[in-house]
Amino acid sequence: MIARRDLLIGGACVAAAGVGAALKPRRNVSLLAKNETLANIVPAKFGPWRSEDVGDPMAINGPETLSARLYNQLVSRIYTNDEAGASVFMLLAYGGRQTDELQLHRPEICYPAFGFELLRNEPTNLDLAKGVVIPARRLLADSESRRESIVYWTRMGEYLPSSGGQQREDRFRIAMQGIIPDGLLSRFSTIATGPADAWTELETFVTALVAATPAKHRKVLIGTERADALAAQTKA
Repeated sequence: MIARRDLLIGGACVAAAGVGAALKPRRNVSLLAKNETLANIVPAKFGPWRSEDVGDPMAINGPETLSARLYNQLVSRIYTNDEAGASVFMLLAYGGRQTDELQLHRPEICYPAFGFELLRNEPTNLDLAKGVVIPARRLLADSESRRESIVYWTRMGEYLPSSGGQQREDRFRIAMQGIIPDGLLSRFSTIATGPADAWTELETFVTALVAATPAKHRKVLIGTERADALAAQTKA
């Protein structure tokens, strides 16, 4: 005869399994339409800036690599401003499905893996317009060959987590909504040559690039709420 206690335990296990299945994310939500590509959304030239497509040794996307599983689209460009004698490297890495197994790689993890020492790693806010702010991070990475100033942010669905801890928390919140979101890493870097570490120049470039992106596509970069707020202010 089955004991009452065993029945209760068995019932609890079945209930827990049912709850787990109910909470499992099932609905894919993407801010990038199926017929759109990052390469077409983000302008290759704007104002005094012109770009060329290049490779990125820290975003190798061969057919058998983890990056190939993480990212459906990669756009890596060098933007050059001949008037100012400046250049900025941009990497956009897009993943259509952010799950527990496949989540955006954060640069503070990737750079040390490629031999860089992180001299600075801190949160920052990128002011796009009054009240429109991107929570981001800025890094100073040093190696034997070069020193880079980096500004980046990540988007997971409509969330913009600025740390690994926030990314895990946001991932849980999204999962509780039954959603499998898309994700985007937006990384900008330049060679650091002065005491200011070029962050001001990078942040000015980012602001101009987002403003130059068509208003209907900005949500792919910064989420719907910020994109709408920016459009309302710029009348774009």
